Amino acid sequence: MRRYTIKQLFTKKKAIMIMLTGALVITPIQQILPFGSNHYMNIADAATNSNSLVAKGESIISSGVVRKEYTFKTTRSYKAVSTDVHVMEIDLSNPYISLQALSGTDGQVGKRTNVMNMSKNTGAIAAINGDVFVMKNEGTSLGSQIVKGSLVVSPSLLKGMYAFGVTKDKKPTIDMYTFEGNVTSSSGQSFTLSGINQSTYSSDVTGEAYSHSNKLYIYTSAWGGAERPINSGTTPTEVLVVDNIVKEIVENGSIKTTVPSNGYVLRGHRDAAQFLVKNMTVGSTVNANYNLVSQTTKQKVDPSNFDMMVSGHTLLVENGKASSFSRDITGVSGSSYTSRTAIGYSADGKKVYMVTAEKSGSNSGLSLKELQTVLVSLGAHKAVNLDGGGSTTMVERKLGYTSLSLAHATQESSLRSVANGIGVFTSAPKGSLNGLVISGGNSMLIGQSINLSALGYDNYYNPISADVSWSSLNNKGSFSGNTFTANSAGTVSVKATSGGVSALKELQVVGGDQIKSLVASGGVGTLSAGATLPVTLKATLKNGETHQVDGNYLKWEFVGFSGTFKDGSITVKSVNANAKTGYAIASYDGFTTMIPFSNEQSVSTVENFNAVGYSITSQVLPADVTKGSAKLVAGSTSDSADKALQISYDFSAGTGTKASYAKLGEAGRTLSSNLTALSFDVNGDGSNNWLRAELIDGNGQLHYVDIAKSVNWTGWKNIKVNVDTSAMKGSVKLRRIYMITLDSSKAGLATSGQVAIDNIMQYAKTTNSSQNTNSVVKLFIGKKQATVNGKSTLLDVAPVLKGDYTYLPLRFVTEQLGATLQYDNKTKVVKVFNGSTMLQMTLGKKEYVLNGVRYESDVAPFETNGRTLIPVRLFSEKLGYKVTYNHTERSVTIQ
Repeated sequence: MRRYTIKQLFTKKKAIMIMLTGALVITPIQQILPFGSNHYMNIADAATNSNSLVAKGESIISSGVVRKEYTFKTTRSYKAVSTDVHVMEIDLSNPYISLQALSGTDGQVGKRTNVMNMSKNTGAIAAINGDVFVMKNEGTSLGSQIVKGSLVVSPSLLKGMYAFGVTKDKKPTIDMYTFEGNVTSSSGQSFTLSGINQSTYSSDVTGEAYSHSNKLYIYTSAWGGAERPINSGTTPTEVLVVDNIVKEIVENGSIKTTVPSNGYVLRGHRDAAQFLVKNMTVGSTVNANYNLVSQTTKQKVDPSNFDMMVSGHTLLVENGKASSFSRDITGVSGSSYTSRTAIGYSADGKKVYMVTAEKSGSNSGLSLKELQTVLVSLGAHKAVNLDGGGSTTMVERKLGYTSLSLAHATQESSLRSVANGIGVFTSAPKGSLNGLVISGGNSMLIGQSINLSALGYDNYYNPISADVSWSSLNNKGSFSGNTFTANSAGTVSVKATSGGVSALKELQVVGGDQIKSLVASGGVGTLSAGATLPVTLKATLKNGETHQVDGNYLKWEFVGFSGTFKDGSITVKSVNANAKTGYAIASYDGFTTMIPFSNEQSVSTVENFNAVGYSITSQVLPADVTKGSAKLVAGSTSDSADKALQISYDFSAGTGTKASYAKLGEAGRTLSSNLTALSFDVNGDGSNNWLRAELIDGNGQLHYVDIAKSVNWTGWKNIKVNVDTSAMKGSVKLRRIYMITLDSSKAGLATSGQVAIDNIMQYAKTTNSSQNTNSVVKLFIGKKQATVNGKSTLLDVAPVLKGDYTYLPLRFVTEQLGATLQYDNKTKVVKVFNGSTMLQMTLGKKEYVLNGVRYESDVAPFETNGRTLIPVRLFSEKLGYKVTYNHTERSVTIQ
C-alpha cells in the first residue's frame, strides 16, 4: 500500500465522501466469562443484509485483552465478497494492561523492522503496525511518536494527520497536533525548532521547500538512522549537546560521536546553520524547549503527560459515526480494496480497538469507507486510519503460549519492516494454575502417532508451567507419555490433567468412509529395477478438509513389479517378466489410490546452457531486502564450451520468505506434452536451502517442482524428479528456477550462497497410457454368444438390460481388451487397471473410486452366476473404451 511517491502522498486535493448504503447487522457475541474456562467460542452467523459484520469467535490473550474475529460481507459490482476482520479489544480499566509505542531495531526510530521483531524485543503480548512513512527513507513515522512520556518523533507539517495516544492516567485520545519549540543559546539568542528525529518529507505548507531546507532539528539517542537524515538534499552543520552543554561543533558536516542518552544533536541548514555557528561555542550552555499543540483545543500539550502516542493518517470515526476524511486518501489507496489497520476507542474511554482487515487468499480487503463501517459497528467512538496494505500486521501471544505468532496472513509473502507499532503489555503478577490448553492437531490417521502438549495459564490468563498427565476416555487409542497413537477410526477424547485442573480435546481419527479422494502426486514412475519415485499424498474428506498423508500409514500393494515404500519414495526392486506397465496401490482403511509405472519413456534435453539463444534474468523477492544474481558459468565438465546456470542469493537481510530466481527468457523452455519427469545436474552449496522450478501451463497457471527441499550437499549431483501434469492444461513451459528460504534465521540454513544448474533433461511417455489391444469385442443383450475380432466365442453369463441400463460381464471384456482385473471375494471389491487408470467398484454399491477419487454412479454393479456385471457406461466413460450400440440387433461393440 505504501509504494507511492512523495508527490502522491502529499497531494492537497480535497476528499469527497460517499455514504455507504445498506444497513449493517452485527451478530451478538456471547459474553466471555470474566474470564471463564471456555477460552474460545464459536458464534452463529445471523447476518442477512448486503453489508454485514459477522462475529465468528473470540479468544483471551490475557486478563483485559480479548481477540475477536469477524467477517465483513458486502456486495461489489453485484458480486458477493468477504474479508476477515481481526480485533484486539483492550480494557484500559484493567490495572495490569497498558499500551506502548513500539520503535524499530534496538528500540530506535529510523531503523525499521517488522512488528514481530518489535514485539519480541519489548515483551509485548499483542501488537499492530502503526504510522505511515516514506518507504525510500529511513522510515520514521510521518506523525508524532511518544514512548513512555518522551517525544521521540515530532509531527510533520502535513494537514489532516491524526494521532492516537494514551495519557498517563490511561485516557485514550485521538487528535491532530502540531509541533512548536525553540533553541536558546547562552547569549539569549533563539531559533525555531522544526522537529525531532524526522526523515525528509515534502511539507503541505505553501512555499516550503523540502523539510530540512533552512531548518533546525533535534536528533536524540532514539535516532537510529545512518545519517541525520538521508536524502535531505542539504549539507548540515551539527552541534552535539550533552547535559545542556555544547561538546562538539562540526560546520558543514556531521557529528560522528555517538549521541548519549543525556544528549542530542542540533542539525541546522542555511539560516539555522548560521545561528549555530554564531551562537554556539564548545562549553557554552544551550536550552531546548518544545511541546505539541492540539489542533482541537489550540492548547499546548506536554508530551510527558502521555504514556504513548502513535500517529496515523485520516480520521475515520468521530462521535460514533463515520467522519469526513481529514486528509486526501489517494496516497493510501483509500478507494481500493486492500489490507487495513486502524485504532479507535469506546465512548467511555475504557476500551481500545486495534483492528486489522485482511487481503489474502479469499479475503478481498476493505476500502476506507468500508473500514469506517466496520469500526462504527464495533462500537468505536473515535478512530484513526493507520498504515495498511503490505504493512498491515497483527501479532499475538495465544492463550497458554509463551511465544508470539501472526494473528493472520499478511498481504505480502514476508513481514514488512515498518516505522513503528502499537504494543499491548501486561504487568500482572504470576498467579496460580487456572486452566490448560491442549495443542497438537485435531485429526489423525489410523496407526498414526502425534505428540500433544498442554499449555497452562494462570488466573490472569498468562502462561504458567504445568506438570501434565494424559489419558484417553475411550478405547480408540493409547498414550505413551504425551504421544497418542490411534488404533481405530472415530472421535477420540483425550484428557490432560495437572493437579485439580484438566482439559479435554477431541481428535478425529479419519476412516476410509470419510475420504472423498486420496491423490498421489509424482506422475508416472519408471518401471525399472532400482528406480525411485518420490510421492506425496493428499486426502480430501467429504466435508472438504484436506490432509497431507504419510505413506507410512498406508498399506502398499505392487502389481507388475515388487517394490517398497520408505521415506516418501517408492523403490522398484524387480520387474515382472514382460511387464510394460506396473501399479503401486496405496490403501487406507479400504480406500485406495494408484500410481502407475511404465518402462516406455523417451529422454531429451531441455537445456544444457551451452548455446543459449535467449536472455537469462535475475529476479529477487522481496526486492527491498533480497540480493541475488543469475548468470552462465563454467559447466559440469572440463570442456571450456560447457556452460551452466549459476544462481546466487543473499538472504541475510529481513525476515520471512525470500527467493532468488533465474528466469529463462520471456517465454520459458517448452516441455513435452507427455512429460513425466525432469532431471537436473546440480552443483550444491551445502546451504540446506530449498531449490525449486516453476512451470507455467497454457492457461497461465503456475505449478511448482521441488528439485531439492534441502540442498545439503556440495559438488555436482544428478537429481531426477517426477512431474505430475494432471492439473496442467495446454502447453507447459519451464519458466524459472530459484533458491528459496522460508526463514533464513532458522538454524542450519546458510543466509547466502550459490548453486549451479546444468543438463536439464525431460522424460516423456512414448506410448498411449492405455493398455488397450486392437481387439474388437461384440456382445448381444440376453445372449451368451459373442465375437472377438470377428471370431465367435461363448460367455459364462450373458449381458443384460435392467431398466434403462445395460450391464456387461466385466472379466470377459477386460481380459479381451488387455486390461488387468483384481477381485476380492471377501470384500466384493473389484479393481480394473487400464494404462494410467484404476477403477475400483464394490458389488451392490453405487459408489466407485477412479484414480483415488470417489464418485457415485446411477446404478451398482452386481454378481450373477459367480460373474460380475457392470454398467456399460463405466467401460466407456471411465476406462477409456469406445462403445457402440446397435439397437436393431441389440448388440454392444467395445474396442
